[in-house]
Amino acid sequence: MKSGNITEHGNLLKVLPPVDFCCIYGSTLHPNNHDKSSMVDYILGVSNPQQWHTENLKMNGDHYASWIVPLGGAKLVTDIADQIGAGVHFNPFVTWNDEMYKYGVVRMKDLVEDILKWESFYLSGRFQKPVHIIVDNADIENLNSVNLRAATSAALLLLPSKFTEEDLYAKICSLSYMGDLRMLFAEDKNKVKKIAQGQFDLFKAMYKPFVEDFATKELLRFSSSGGHQVNISQDCGLFAASSLVSSLPQTIRSEMGMKLGETKKLNQTGRVIREVVIGSREEAAKCMQKVLRRRVMVSSARQAVAGLLTVGPINGARYLAKKMQKAWKSRT
Repeated sequence: MKSGNITEHGNLLKVLPPVDFCCIYGSTLHPNNHDKSSMVDYILGVSNPQQWHTENLKMNGDHYASWIVPLGGAKLVTDIADQIGAGVHFNPFVTWNDEMYKYGVVRMKDLVEDILKWESFYLSGRFQKPVHIIVDNADIENLNSVNLRAATSAALLLLPSKFTEEDLYAKICSLSYMGDLRMLFAEDKNKVKKIAQGQFDLFKAMYKPFVEDFATKELLRFSSSGGHQVNISQDCGLFAASSLVSSLPQTIRSEMGMKLGETKKLNQTGRVIREVVIGSREEAAKCMQKVLRRRVMVSSARQAVAGLLTVGPINGARYLAKKMQKAWKSRT
C-alpha cells in the first residue's frame, strides 16, 4: 500500500463530503497505463453512509441516477448497497477537473470486517492488490497486514512446490477473481497476468515482509533466476499446509472445517481453538478454493445487480460495454 497524494489525478475529495478513508486503486496505478479514457477508481470509507449520501446528493446530485432522489434518496442508495449489494455503492462516470472518476462508498465497519474476516471477500480482495492511500483516519493500512498475510497463505496453498515471484503475485491477484461472473464475458482474460506484471514492484513492496517471514519459518526458500525476480520453492508437507491454513481468516477456516472436519485444542493461554483436519495438502487447497470461489461468486453477482439498479440503465450499459470491449480485445 502506498500512502500520499497523487496530484496528477487531481483530488476528487475537494468536492465531496468528508471521509474517514480514501484510496485509489486499479489501472491508474499501472506505471504503463496511458489510457486517458480510463476512470480513476476511488474507495471511500465513511462512518454513516446514509448521512454521507444525504450530504453528497445536495452537493453532487448529478453523480447519481436521476430517479434516485424521488424514489428514496440516500436511504434507498444505502439500502440497495447493504441488502442487495456487497455493502458498497458506486458512482461511475463522474467528470471533474477534466478527468473521469468512479468512487465506491462503504461503511467503515463493513470495510474493517471484510479486511479482517473476508466476510464478502469483495473489498478485502481489492486490498490484496496495490492501492494508493490518500486518507486513513482508521489505520486501515496497518489492519490490512492481516489481509495480506492471509492472501499470501492462500496463494501458497494453491501454488506448486516451485514457482517465481511473479507466479506468487499473480496467484494472490487471482484469489478475488475466482468465481467472479464478470471474468466469463466482461473482463480481460489476461487481467491477472497484466496486473501482476505491470505492478510487480508494488506487489513486491507489499508482500516482502510476509514472504520473508515464511522463509524465516523455513516454509519458503529462494534462489536467483538471473533476472529481476527470484525463484521460490516451498515445503509442501502437511505441517506446512496446516501452518498456511491457520493464517486464513476464522470465517474461511470454519467453512473448511465444516467440510473437512475439525479438532479442538487448548492454546498456551488455555483457550479452546479449532483446527481444520487436513488429510492432504491438495484436499485443503481444493476445499479453500471452493470456499473462496463461492464467496466471490455471490458478492460479485450481488454487487452487479445493485450497480445496475443504482446507476440506471444508461450508465449500466455504458459501463458494461466498456468492460466487454476490453474483454473482446483480449480474446482476439
